[in-house]
Amino acid sequence: MNEIQLYFEPLISEDSLKDKAIVILNALDISTASREDYISRIGLFLEFVQEKGFSNTSFLDFKRYLASRNDISVSTKAKYMTVTKVFLRELHKNGIIPDVTINVKGFKQGKKHKRFGLSQEEVNILLESMKAMELNCQNSRLKAILSLLIYQGLRQIEIVRLDVSDICLSRKTALVKGKGHDDKELVDLHPQTVQALKTYVDICKVRDGALFVSMSNNNHNGRITTRALRNMVTGSLKKLEIQNSTHGFRHYFTTRLIELFKADLLTVQKYTRHHSVETLQVYNDNIGKKETLQTYYTGFDFKA
Repeated sequence: MNEIQLYFEPLISEDSLKDKAIVILNALDISTASREDYISRIGLFLEFVQEKGFSNTSFLDFKRYLASRNDISVSTKAKYMTVTKVFLRELHKNGIIPDVTINVKGFKQGKKHKRFGLSQEEVNILLESMKAMELNCQNSRLKAILSLLIYQGLRQIEIVRLDVSDICLSRKTALVKGKGHDDKELVDLHPQTVQALKTYVDICKVRDGALFVSMSNNNHNGRITTRALRNMVTGSLKKLEIQNSTHGFRHYFTTRLIELFKADLLTVQKYTRHHSVETLQVYNDNIGKKETLQTYYTGFDFKA
């Protein structure tokens, strides 16, 4: 057994390795959402070292293992690498192991969006289905959530974090805790969103606490989780044969705004609350390329 294995062996030999990792990750000064994501992802690396053993090349070996998997996207591989790097550096800071992350590069990712948002046609189909829904508590909750996705472009974690006290229907505003923010931002609500929220709070008699609560037996009246919200929304899309994700609504919202405001990205940024205009430029480039496709098709409209 080499020296670096001796450092890590006390951890590997115990059944509570995952518990120790959770303790370390819980001590990080990061957002709750990031912490939960880190804890859910670190298990893959722990399984890897328990099977392969630990050495001074384990981080590099883990990267090569991820690179060999075709069932994981590059962005997901990059997230696994980030979590593992943070974990290993915390172990190093605590004097448990040497720093084995030095000179190991992450995965390179293109800046272009690989996924597309919902199309206007798909959104129209969804809106028609919402109109036809039976008026009850469960459906009014779903319609309120869908309205926050379609008309506000909120992230799913932002919807989950909303409290009743964050919503002011008379002023058509909401206080939203955005990605990477400690404080809440004031967001103007579209009239359609206001109506959907009003119907929801009236029918479900929501008065205080979390705005959206679970109706399942396991977490009844507890704050709805991002997973439950995601399953609810994607389930509605699948029923309409729409192949997309919850985040696809934010892509739609952003793209729609860029088209409406004629590529005035600073104005769009006020509505989307993106940290950087560069991110919006990616959307703008995609729209610009799409507008030129017909010229490209026509220019090569000949048969071999």
